[in-house]
Amino acid sequence: MVAKAADGKIVIWPAYLDASKPKSRGRKIARAKAVKSPKLLEIAEAARRLGLNPVLDEEKAYPSSWWEFSGRVLVDKRGSKTELLRQLAELIKEAREKRAAQVKKATKTKAKERAKKKK
Repeated sequence: MVAKAADGKIVIWPAYLDASKPKSRGRKIARAKAVKSPKLLEIAEAARRLGLNPVLDEEKAYPSSWWEFSGRVLVDKRGSKTELLRQLAELIKEAREKRAAQVKKATKTKAKERAKKKK
């Protein structure tokens, strides 16, 4: 059984956090605080880090773009939805920056190893 928003959960659609969408297409927070093309798993991980017990519902489509099955995440209702969306976006940005830094570090390490082998 899929949890419903009435079960003390609220629905988070990826469109709510997507900086590439205008507010008329579903974005709920300021573009400066939003993230570009948030993934369902990124939203769920950020919600888990906030202790919101996320439930993934992958086969759902945002009503205004019913042809795109972007999925949704149901999370525990705590405080303002807008504030929650801002927190989720911030955590997603931090996770992306951390991942980018790790990739950059790994790339530099591999380049140094190749340089040593050439000597």
